[in-house]
Amino acid sequence: MARVPVAASATVRRTADRAGRALHALARRRPRRRTGPVLELAPRENPYTRALGLLCVVLLGAWLGLLVVGDVRVPVGPMNTTMTLRPSLTGGTKINISPLGALELRSHEAPLRLDVDVDRLDPERSQALVKHPERLAGLQDEVVRDVEHGTLDLAVRSCIAVGAGAGALGLAVYRRPRRALAAGGLALCLLAASGATAFATWKPESVLEPKYSGLLASAPTLVGDARSIVSEFDVYQKELARLVTNVTKLYDVTSTLPVYEPDPTTIRVLHVSDIHLNPASWKIIASLVKQYAVDVIVDSGDTMDHGSAAENGFLDPIPDLGAPYVWVRGNHDSRETQRYLEHLKNVRVLDDGRAVTVAGLRFAGIGDPQFTPDRAVAPGGDAAEDLAGARLASALRDQRAAGTPVDIAVAHEPLAARGTDGQVPLVLAGHLHHEEMEVMKYGTRLRVEGSTGGSGLRAVEREYPAPIEASVLYLDRDTRRLQAWDEIRLGGLGLTTAEVSRHLPEENRP
Repeated sequence: MARVPVAASATVRRTADRAGRALHALARRRPRRRTGPVLELAPRENPYTRALGLLCVVLLGAWLGLLVVGDVRVPVGPMNTTMTLRPSLTGGTKINISPLGALELRSHEAPLRLDVDVDRLDPERSQALVKHPERLAGLQDEVVRDVEHGTLDLAVRSCIAVGAGAGALGLAVYRRPRRALAAGGLALCLLAASGATAFATWKPESVLEPKYSGLLASAPTLVGDARSIVSEFDVYQKELARLVTNVTKLYDVTSTLPVYEPDPTTIRVLHVSDIHLNPASWKIIASLVKQYAVDVIVDSGDTMDHGSAAENGFLDPIPDLGAPYVWVRGNHDSRETQRYLEHLKNVRVLDDGRAVTVAGLRFAGIGDPQFTPDRAVAPGGDAAEDLAGARLASALRDQRAAGTPVDIAVAHEPLAARGTDGQVPLVLAGHLHHEEMEVMKYGTRLRVEGSTGGSGLRAVEREYPAPIEASVLYLDRDTRRLQAWDEIRLGGLGLTTAEVSRHLPEENRP
Protein backbone atom coordinates (compact mmCIF):
# COMPACT_ATOMS: atom_id res chain seq x y z
CA MET A 1 0.00 0.00 0.00
CA ALA A 2 1.44 3.40 -0.94
CA ARG A 3 1.96 5.92 1.81
CA VAL A 4 0.54 9.47 1.66
CA PRO A 5 3.09 12.08 2.32
CA VAL A 6 2.79 13.90 5.69
CA ALA A 7 2.54 17.35 4.06
CA ALA A 8 -0.36 16.26 1.87
CA SER A 9 -2.21 14.79 4.85
CA ALA A 10 -1.93 18.05 6.78
CA THR A 11 -3.26 19.99 3.81
CA VAL A 12 -6.31 17.75 3.59
CA ARG A 13 -7.06 18.21 7.32
CA ARG A 14 -6.83 21.99 7.04
CA THR A 15 -9.19 22.02 4.07
CA ALA A 16 -11.69 19.83 5.94
CA ASP A 17 -11.57 22.12 8.99
CA ARG A 18 -12.26 25.17 6.85
CA ALA A 19 -15.23 23.48 5.21
CA GLY A 20 -16.64 22.47 8.60
CA ARG A 21 -16.37 25.99 9.96
CA ALA A 22 -18.03 27.38 6.85
CA LEU A 23 -20.93 24.92 7.14
CA HIS A 24 -21.29 25.75 10.85
CA ALA A 25 -21.43 29.48 10.11
CA LEU A 26 -23.99 28.89 7.36
CA ALA A 27 -26.11 26.82 9.71
CA ARG A 28 -26.08 29.61 12.30
CA ARG A 29 -27.30 32.12 9.73
CA ARG A 30 -30.29 29.92 8.67
CA PRO A 31 -33.52 30.32 10.78
CA ARG A 32 -34.14 27.59 13.23
CA ARG A 33 -37.31 25.59 12.96
CA ARG A 34 -39.67 26.14 15.85
CA THR A 35 -40.41 23.09 17.83
CA GLY A 36 -42.90 24.71 20.32
CA PRO A 37 -46.65 25.22 19.87
CA VAL A 38 -47.68 27.46 16.98
CA LEU A 39 -49.67 30.60 18.00
CA GLU A 40 -52.80 31.29 15.93
CA LEU A 41 -54.58 34.69 15.44
CA ALA A 42 -57.44 35.34 17.89
CA PRO A 43 -60.91 35.72 16.34
CA ARG A 44 -61.93 39.34 15.69
CA GLU A 45 -64.39 40.96 18.13
CA ASN A 46 -67.98 41.26 16.89
CA PRO A 47 -68.47 44.90 15.74
CA TYR A 48 -72.02 45.06 17.16
CA THR A 49 -70.82 43.89 20.56
CA ARG A 50 -68.02 46.45 20.49
CA ALA A 51 -70.46 49.23 19.53
CA LEU A 52 -72.90 48.21 22.27
CA GLY A 53 -70.12 48.21 24.85
CA LEU A 54 -69.00 51.67 23.75
CA LEU A 55 -72.56 52.96 23.94
CA CYS A 56 -72.96 51.62 27.49
CA VAL A 57 -69.70 53.30 28.51
CA VAL A 58 -70.86 56.58 26.94
CA LEU A 59 -74.28 56.57 28.63
CA LEU A 60 -72.97 55.54 32.04
CA GLY A 61 -70.10 58.01 31.89
CA ALA A 62 -72.35 60.87 30.78
CA TRP A 63 -74.83 60.09 33.57
CA LEU A 64 -72.06 60.00 36.18
CA GLY A 65 -70.70 63.27 34.84
CA LEU A 66 -74.09 64.95 35.17
CA LEU A 67 -74.47 63.64 38.71
CA VAL A 68 -71.09 65.00 39.77
CA VAL A 69 -70.86 68.41 38.09
CA GLY A 70 -74.01 68.78 35.99
CA ASP A 71 -75.88 71.37 38.08
CA VAL A 72 -75.67 75.12 38.39
CA ARG A 73 -76.84 77.46 41.15
CA VAL A 74 -78.80 80.37 39.72
CA PRO A 75 -80.35 83.37 41.49
CA VAL A 76 -83.83 83.79 39.97
CA GLY A 77 -85.40 86.99 41.18
CA PRO A 78 -85.42 86.89 44.99
CA MET A 79 -84.78 83.14 45.14
CA ASN A 80 -81.73 80.92 44.99
CA THR A 81 -82.34 77.92 42.73
CA THR A 82 -80.40 74.92 41.47
CA MET A 83 -80.87 73.82 37.85
CA THR A 84 -79.95 70.28 36.86
CA LEU A 85 -80.22 68.09 33.78
CA ARG A 86 -81.12 64.47 34.46
CA PRO A 87 -81.55 61.47 32.12
CA SER A 88 -85.21 60.66 31.71
CA LEU A 89 -87.39 58.53 29.46
CA THR A 90 -90.24 61.05 29.50
CA GLY A 91 -88.46 64.42 29.51
CA GLY A 92 -90.33 67.43 30.91
CA THR A 93 -89.54 69.94 33.64
CA LYS A 94 -89.85 69.41 37.38
CA ILE A 95 -89.93 72.39 39.76
CA ASN A 96 -89.33 71.38 43.39
CA ILE A 97 -90.72 73.89 45.88
CA SER A 98 -89.79 72.58 49.30
CA PRO A 99 -91.57 72.01 51.62
CA LEU A 100 -94.78 72.47 49.65
CA GLY A 101 -94.22 69.91 46.90
CA ALA A 102 -93.35 69.87 43.21
CA LEU A 103 -94.82 70.94 39.88
CA GLU A 104 -94.25 68.77 36.80
CA LEU A 105 -94.61 70.24 33.31
CA ARG A 106 -94.70 68.23 30.10
CA SER A 107 -92.53 70.90 28.49
CA HIS A 108 -90.63 68.75 25.97
CA GLU A 109 -90.10 65.23 24.69
CA ALA A 110 -86.45 64.24 25.01
CA PRO A 111 -84.30 61.85 27.08
CA LEU A 112 -83.40 64.76 29.39
CA ARG A 113 -85.40 66.29 32.25
CA LEU A 114 -84.81 69.77 33.64
CA ASP A 115 -84.97 69.88 37.45
CA VAL A 116 -85.31 73.27 39.13
CA ASP A 117 -84.96 73.20 42.92
CA VAL A 118 -86.06 76.30 44.79
CA ASP A 119 -83.48 76.22 47.58
CA ARG A 120 -84.37 79.26 49.64
CA LEU A 121 -85.43 82.88 49.52
CA ASP A 122 -82.55 85.34 49.58
CA PRO A 123 -83.17 87.61 52.62
CA GLU A 124 -81.65 90.74 51.11
CA ARG A 125 -83.40 90.53 47.73
CA SER A 126 -86.75 89.58 49.27
CA GLN A 127 -86.51 92.39 51.84
CA ALA A 128 -85.84 94.82 48.99
CA LEU A 129 -89.06 93.67 47.30
CA VAL A 130 -91.01 94.08 50.53
CA LYS A 131 -89.67 97.61 51.06
CA HIS A 132 -90.05 98.59 47.39
CA PRO A 133 -93.12 96.82 45.98
CA GLU A 134 -92.82 98.86 42.78
CA ARG A 135 -89.92 96.58 41.81
CA LEU A 136 -92.41 93.75 41.26
CA ALA A 137 -93.31 95.45 37.99
CA GLY A 138 -89.89 94.59 36.60
CA LEU A 139 -89.65 91.20 38.25
CA GLN A 140 -90.83 89.35 35.14
CA ASP A 141 -88.03 90.73 32.97
CA GLU A 142 -85.51 90.07 35.72
CA VAL A 143 -86.65 86.47 36.07
CA VAL A 144 -86.46 85.91 32.31
CA ARG A 145 -82.88 87.24 32.19
CA ASP A 146 -81.85 85.13 35.18
CA VAL A 147 -83.33 81.98 33.66
CA GLU A 148 -81.66 82.63 30.29
CA HIS A 149 -78.25 83.08 31.93
CA GLY A 150 -78.78 80.01 34.10
CA THR A 151 -79.86 77.88 31.14
CA LEU A 152 -76.80 78.91 29.12
CA ASP A 153 -74.49 78.19 32.05
CA LEU A 154 -76.21 74.84 32.59
CA ALA A 155 -75.79 73.91 28.93
CA VAL A 156 -72.05 74.65 28.97
CA ARG A 157 -71.51 72.86 32.27
CA SER A 158 -73.52 69.85 31.07
CA CYS A 159 -71.40 69.58 27.92
CA ILE A 160 -68.24 69.55 30.00
CA ALA A 161 -69.77 67.08 32.45
CA VAL A 162 -70.91 64.50 29.89
CA GLY A 163 -67.74 64.78 27.80
CA ALA A 164 -65.43 64.46 30.78
CA GLY A 165 -67.48 61.70 32.39
CA ALA A 166 -67.71 59.55 29.26
CA GLY A 167 -64.05 60.16 28.39
CA ALA A 168 -62.80 59.27 31.89
CA LEU A 169 -64.86 56.09 32.01
CA GLY A 170 -63.74 55.16 28.49
CA LEU A 171 -60.09 55.58 29.49
CA ALA A 172 -60.61 53.46 32.60
CA VAL A 173 -62.33 50.68 30.64
CA TYR A 174 -60.36 50.58 27.38
CA ARG A 175 -57.01 52.12 28.51
CA ARG A 176 -56.68 53.67 25.07
CA PRO A 177 -56.74 57.45 24.58
CA ARG A 178 -58.38 57.14 21.17
CA ARG A 179 -61.26 55.10 22.59
CA ALA A 180 -61.64 57.59 25.46
CA LEU A 181 -61.80 60.53 23.03
CA ALA A 182 -64.35 58.66 20.94
CA ALA A 183 -66.51 58.07 24.04
CA GLY A 184 -66.35 61.74 25.03
CA GLY A 185 -67.17 62.91 21.51
CA LEU A 186 -70.09 60.52 21.21
CA ALA A 187 -71.45 61.71 24.57
CA LEU A 188 -71.37 65.32 23.35
CA CYS A 189 -73.16 64.32 20.15
CA LEU A 190 -75.89 62.56 22.12
CA LEU A 191 -76.32 65.58 24.40
CA ALA A 192 -76.53 67.88 21.38
CA ALA A 193 -79.12 65.62 19.74
CA SER A 194 -81.15 65.50 22.96
CA GLY A 195 -80.99 69.29 23.24
CA ALA A 196 -82.13 69.69 19.64
CA THR A 197 -85.03 67.29 20.28
CA ALA A 198 -86.05 69.20 23.40
CA PHE A 199 -85.92 72.49 21.45
CA ALA A 200 -87.98 71.05 18.58
CA THR A 201 -90.64 69.64 20.93
CA TRP A 202 -90.72 72.57 23.36
CA LYS A 203 -94.29 73.28 24.51
CA PRO A 204 -94.71 76.60 26.35
CA GLU A 205 -98.39 75.80 26.87
CA SER A 206 -97.41 72.96 29.21
CA VAL A 207 -97.57 75.47 32.05
CA LEU A 208 -101.34 75.46 31.54
CA GLU A 209 -101.59 71.83 32.69
CA PRO A 210 -99.17 71.35 35.58
CA LYS A 211 -99.11 68.22 37.69
CA TYR A 212 -98.67 68.90 41.40
CA SER A 213 -97.46 66.44 44.00
CA GLY A 214 -96.96 67.26 47.65
CA LEU A 215 -99.08 68.81 50.39
CA LEU A 216 -102.73 68.78 49.37
CA ALA A 217 -103.36 72.09 51.15
CA SER A 218 -100.87 73.81 48.82
CA ALA A 219 -102.36 72.50 45.59
CA PRO A 220 -104.95 75.24 44.92
CA THR A 221 -102.30 77.92 45.38
CA LEU A 222 -99.54 76.39 43.28
CA VAL A 223 -101.72 74.96 40.52
CA GLY A 224 -103.71 78.16 40.35
CA ASP A 225 -107.16 79.42 39.57
CA ALA A 226 -108.70 78.02 36.38
CA ARG A 227 -110.01 81.26 34.93
CA SER A 228 -106.78 83.12 35.68
CA ILE A 229 -104.84 80.43 33.86
CA VAL A 230 -107.07 80.61 30.78
CA SER A 231 -107.05 84.40 30.56
CA GLU A 232 -103.52 85.28 31.68
CA PHE A 233 -101.19 82.38 30.90
CA ASP A 234 -100.32 83.30 27.33
CA VAL A 235 -96.54 83.70 27.36
CA TYR A 236 -94.17 81.21 28.95
CA GLN A 237 -91.80 83.85 30.33
CA LYS A 238 -94.65 85.61 32.08
CA GLU A 239 -95.83 82.37 33.62
CA LEU A 240 -92.39 81.57 34.95
CA ALA A 241 -92.33 85.00 36.54
CA ARG A 242 -95.83 84.41 37.91
CA LEU A 243 -94.69 81.17 39.50
CA VAL A 244 -91.70 82.93 41.07
CA THR A 245 -93.97 85.67 42.36
CA ASN A 246 -96.30 83.12 43.93
CA VAL A 247 -93.40 81.34 45.60
CA THR A 248 -92.13 84.68 46.87
CA LYS A 249 -95.52 85.28 48.46
CA LEU A 250 -95.45 81.80 49.98
CA TYR A 251 -92.22 82.62 51.77
CA ASP A 252 -93.32 86.06 52.84
CA VAL A 253 -92.77 87.21 56.41
CA THR A 254 -96.28 86.17 57.39
CA SER A 255 -95.52 82.53 56.42
CA THR A 256 -99.10 82.11 55.24
CA LEU A 257 -100.27 80.70 51.92
CA PRO A 258 -101.78 83.29 49.57
CA VAL A 259 -105.41 82.54 48.79
CA TYR A 260 -106.88 83.31 45.39
CA GLU A 261 -110.02 85.43 45.55
CA PRO A 262 -112.98 83.33 44.35
CA ASP A 263 -113.88 84.27 40.78
CA PRO A 264 -117.57 85.15 40.69
CA THR A 265 -117.89 83.78 37.15
CA THR A 266 -116.55 80.35 38.06
CA ILE A 267 -118.65 77.55 39.56
CA ARG A 268 -116.63 74.81 41.26
CA VAL A 269 -118.05 71.29 41.24
CA LEU A 270 -116.44 68.51 43.29
CA HIS A 271 -117.03 65.14 41.59
CA VAL A 272 -116.73 62.07 43.85
CA SER A 273 -117.78 58.46 43.34
CA ASP A 274 -117.51 54.90 44.64
CA ILE A 275 -116.82 55.77 48.29
CA HIS A 276 -117.73 52.20 49.36
CA LEU A 277 -118.12 52.91 53.09
CA ASN A 278 -114.70 54.47 53.58
CA PRO A 279 -115.15 56.84 56.57
CA ALA A 280 -111.95 58.74 55.68
CA SER A 281 -113.66 59.99 52.51
CA TRP A 282 -115.86 62.45 54.40
CA LYS A 283 -112.88 64.29 55.91
CA ILE A 284 -111.14 64.38 52.53
CA ILE A 285 -114.26 65.75 50.83
CA ALA A 286 -114.74 68.39 53.55
CA SER A 287 -111.11 69.43 53.16
CA LEU A 288 -111.44 69.75 49.37
CA VAL A 289 -114.67 71.75 49.73
CA LYS A 290 -112.88 74.24 51.96
CA GLN A 291 -109.60 74.45 50.03
CA TYR A 292 -111.18 74.80 46.60
CA ALA A 293 -114.23 76.86 47.66
CA VAL A 294 -116.48 74.20 46.14
CA ASP A 295 -120.06 75.24 45.30
CA VAL A 296 -121.65 71.80 44.89
CA ILE A 297 -120.65 68.15 45.39
CA VAL A 298 -121.78 65.48 42.87
CA ASP A 299 -121.63 61.82 43.93
CA SER A 300 -122.11 59.37 41.05
CA GLY A 301 -122.99 56.42 43.27
CA ASP A 302 -121.73 53.35 45.11
CA THR A 303 -121.52 55.30 48.35
CA MET A 304 -122.42 52.11 50.23
CA ASP A 305 -121.15 48.55 50.01
CA HIS A 306 -124.26 46.39 50.54
CA GLY A 307 -127.02 48.98 50.80
CA SER A 308 -128.31 47.58 54.07
CA ALA A 309 -130.24 49.62 56.62
CA ALA A 310 -127.43 49.06 59.11
CA GLU A 311 -125.13 51.07 56.87
CA ASN A 312 -127.33 54.17 56.70
CA GLY A 313 -125.64 55.82 59.67
CA PHE A 314 -122.51 56.11 57.53
CA LEU A 315 -124.30 58.84 55.52
CA ASP A 316 -124.95 61.18 58.45
CA PRO A 317 -121.87 63.44 57.94
CA ILE A 318 -123.08 64.53 54.46
CA PRO A 319 -125.14 67.58 55.62
CA ASP A 320 -122.02 69.03 57.31
CA LEU A 321 -119.61 68.78 54.36
CA GLY A 322 -119.95 72.48 53.55
CA ALA A 323 -121.70 72.31 50.15
CA PRO A 324 -124.93 70.94 48.64
CA TYR A 325 -124.72 67.20 47.84
CA VAL A 326 -126.17 65.86 44.56
CA TRP A 327 -126.38 62.05 44.46
CA VAL A 328 -127.41 59.18 42.17
CA ARG A 329 -127.81 55.52 43.11
CA GLY A 330 -125.07 53.03 42.21
CA ASN A 331 -125.28 49.26 41.91
CA HIS A 332 -124.13 48.92 45.56
CA ASP A 333 -126.76 51.39 46.80
CA SER A 334 -130.25 50.12 47.62
CA ARG A 335 -133.61 51.85 47.40
CA GLU A 336 -133.46 51.94 51.20
CA THR A 337 -130.22 53.94 50.92
CA GLN A 338 -131.89 56.32 48.48
CA ARG A 339 -134.88 56.92 50.73
CA TYR A 340 -132.56 57.63 53.68
CA LEU A 341 -130.62 60.23 51.68
CA GLU A 342 -133.79 61.93 50.47
CA HIS A 343 -134.54 62.91 54.09
CA LEU A 344 -131.08 64.32 54.84
CA LYS A 345 -130.60 68.07 54.88
CA ASN A 346 -128.63 69.62 51.98
CA VAL A 347 -128.94 66.46 49.80
CA ARG A 348 -130.60 66.33 46.37
CA VAL A 349 -131.24 62.83 44.99
CA LEU A 350 -131.45 62.40 41.19
CA ASP A 351 -133.46 59.59 39.60
CA ASP A 352 -135.72 58.89 36.61
CA GLY A 353 -134.35 61.94 34.78
CA ARG A 354 -135.74 64.48 37.25
CA ALA A 355 -133.90 67.81 37.09
CA VAL A 356 -132.86 70.13 39.92
CA THR A 357 -131.02 73.45 40.01
CA VAL A 358 -128.16 73.73 42.51
CA ALA A 359 -125.49 76.47 42.70
CA GLY A 360 -126.62 77.93 39.39
CA LEU A 361 -126.33 74.61 37.50
CA ARG A 362 -129.14 72.36 36.32
CA PHE A 363 -128.61 68.65 37.03
CA ALA A 364 -130.53 65.57 35.92
CA GLY A 365 -129.72 61.94 36.59
CA ILE A 366 -130.88 58.38 36.87
CA GLY A 367 -130.06 55.70 39.43
CA ASP A 368 -128.42 52.45 38.41
CA PRO A 369 -131.16 49.98 37.40
CA GLN A 370 -129.15 47.10 38.83
CA PHE A 371 -128.58 46.32 42.52
CA THR A 372 -125.66 43.89 42.69
CA PRO A 373 -123.93 44.32 46.07
CA ASP A 374 -122.53 40.79 45.88
CA ARG A 375 -122.41 37.77 43.59
CA ALA A 376 -125.67 36.41 44.99
CA VAL A 377 -127.65 38.77 42.74
CA ALA A 378 -127.59 38.12 39.00
CA PRO A 379 -126.87 41.34 37.08
CA GLY A 380 -129.24 42.57 34.41
CA GLY A 381 -126.40 43.19 31.99
CA ASP A 382 -125.77 45.88 29.42
CA ALA A 383 -129.37 45.87 28.21
CA ALA A 384 -130.56 47.30 31.53
CA GLU A 385 -127.93 50.05 31.38
CA ASP A 386 -128.79 50.89 27.77
CA LEU A 387 -132.45 51.25 28.73
CA ALA A 388 -131.55 53.54 31.65
CA GLY A 389 -129.43 55.71 29.35
CA ALA A 390 -132.28 55.97 26.87
CA ARG A 391 -134.69 57.03 29.62
CA LEU A 392 -132.26 59.71 30.81
CA ALA A 393 -131.72 60.98 27.25
CA SER A 394 -135.48 61.25 26.77
CA ALA A 395 -135.80 63.29 29.95
CA LEU A 396 -132.99 65.58 28.77
CA ARG A 397 -134.78 66.18 25.46
CA ASP A 398 -137.97 67.05 27.32
CA GLN A 399 -136.12 69.54 29.50
CA ARG A 400 -134.57 71.22 26.49
CA ALA A 401 -137.93 71.40 24.73
CA ALA A 402 -139.39 73.04 27.84
CA GLY A 403 -136.71 75.76 27.73
CA THR A 404 -134.87 74.50 30.82
CA PRO A 405 -131.89 72.62 29.36
CA VAL A 406 -129.76 70.52 31.68
CA ASP A 407 -126.10 71.49 32.18
CA ILE A 408 -124.81 68.27 33.76
CA ALA A 409 -126.26 64.76 33.60
CA VAL A 410 -125.28 62.11 36.16
CA ALA A 411 -125.38 58.30 35.99
CA HIS A 412 -123.43 55.62 37.80
CA GLU A 413 -122.57 53.26 34.95
CA PRO A 414 -120.62 54.79 32.02
CA LEU A 415 -122.67 52.64 29.63
CA ALA A 416 -125.85 54.39 30.74
CA ALA A 417 -124.08 57.77 30.60
CA ARG A 418 -123.14 57.18 26.94
CA GLY A 419 -126.84 57.16 26.06
CA THR A 420 -126.95 60.93 26.70
CA ASP A 421 -124.50 61.78 23.89
CA GLY A 422 -125.69 64.89 22.06
CA GLN A 423 -128.32 65.77 24.68
CA VAL A 424 -126.16 67.53 27.32
CA PRO A 425 -122.74 69.24 27.39
CA LEU A 426 -121.34 67.16 30.27
CA VAL A 427 -122.24 63.81 31.83
CA LEU A 428 -120.63 62.39 34.99
CA ALA A 429 -120.28 58.70 35.94
CA GLY A 430 -118.26 56.32 38.10
CA HIS A 431 -118.25 52.55 38.65
CA LEU A 432 -114.89 51.80 36.95
CA HIS A 433 -112.72 52.85 39.94
CA HIS A 434 -110.38 54.83 37.69
CA GLU A 435 -110.59 58.23 36.01
CA GLU A 436 -111.43 58.74 32.34
CA MET A 437 -112.36 61.74 30.19
CA GLU A 438 -113.78 61.46 26.68
CA VAL A 439 -115.60 63.64 24.17
CA MET A 440 -118.17 61.35 22.58
CA LYS A 441 -119.28 61.25 18.94
CA TYR A 442 -121.99 63.93 19.18
CA GLY A 443 -120.05 66.33 21.41
CA THR A 444 -121.03 65.36 24.95
CA ARG A 445 -118.07 65.17 27.32
CA LEU A 446 -118.07 62.04 29.51
CA ARG A 447 -116.21 62.31 32.81
CA VAL A 448 -115.71 59.03 34.74
CA GLU A 449 -114.47 59.46 38.31
CA GLY A 450 -112.23 57.03 40.19
CA SER A 451 -112.91 55.69 43.67
CA THR A 452 -113.01 58.48 46.25
CA GLY A 453 -112.98 55.75 48.89
CA GLY A 454 -109.94 53.97 47.45
CA SER A 455 -112.37 51.10 46.64
CA GLY A 456 -113.34 50.88 50.32
CA LEU A 457 -112.57 47.61 52.09
CA ARG A 458 -111.44 46.14 48.76
CA ALA A 459 -108.27 48.20 49.13
CA VAL A 460 -106.79 45.47 51.34
CA GLU A 461 -107.32 42.81 48.66
CA ARG A 462 -104.57 44.17 46.39
CA GLU A 463 -100.82 44.18 46.75
CA TYR A 464 -100.91 47.98 46.48
CA PRO A 465 -103.93 49.94 47.75
CA ALA A 466 -106.09 51.73 45.20
CA PRO A 467 -105.68 55.53 45.19
CA ILE A 468 -108.33 57.91 46.46
CA GLU A 469 -109.50 60.01 43.51
CA ALA A 470 -111.73 63.04 43.05
CA SER A 471 -111.99 65.98 40.64
CA VAL A 472 -112.72 69.68 40.86
CA LEU A 473 -114.58 70.93 37.76
CA TYR A 474 -114.54 74.64 36.89
CA LEU A 475 -117.58 75.92 34.95
CA ASP A 476 -118.33 79.39 33.67
CA ARG A 477 -121.33 80.85 35.45
CA ASP A 478 -122.66 82.55 32.31
CA THR A 479 -122.24 79.78 29.73
CA ARG A 480 -122.19 76.92 32.29
CA ARG A 481 -119.53 75.22 30.17
CA LEU A 482 -116.47 73.39 31.49
CA GLN A 483 -113.38 75.63 31.66
CA ALA A 484 -110.90 73.29 33.33
CA TRP A 485 -110.65 70.45 35.79
CA ASP A 486 -108.19 69.32 38.45
CA GLU A 487 -107.61 65.60 38.92
CA ILE A 488 -106.80 64.91 42.59
CA ARG A 489 -105.17 61.63 43.57
CA LEU A 490 -104.24 60.67 47.11
CA GLY A 491 -102.29 57.62 48.21
CA GLY A 492 -104.50 54.71 49.22
CA LEU A 493 -104.73 52.91 52.53
CA GLY A 494 -101.58 53.60 54.58
CA LEU A 495 -100.06 56.07 52.06
CA THR A 496 -99.73 59.84 52.36
CA THR A 497 -98.93 61.01 48.82
CA ALA A 498 -100.96 63.65 46.98
CA GLU A 499 -101.02 64.65 43.32
CA VAL A 500 -103.06 67.32 41.56
CA SER A 501 -102.93 67.72 37.78
CA ARG A 502 -104.57 70.56 35.84
CA HIS A 503 -106.36 69.94 32.51
CA LEU A 504 -108.07 72.29 30.06
CA PRO A 505 -110.50 71.46 27.25
CA GLU A 506 -109.14 72.11 23.77
CA GLU A 507 -111.56 74.98 23.20
CA ASN A 508 -110.26 76.81 26.30
CA ARG A 509 -106.58 76.70 25.43
CA PRO A 510 -105.24 80.19 24.69
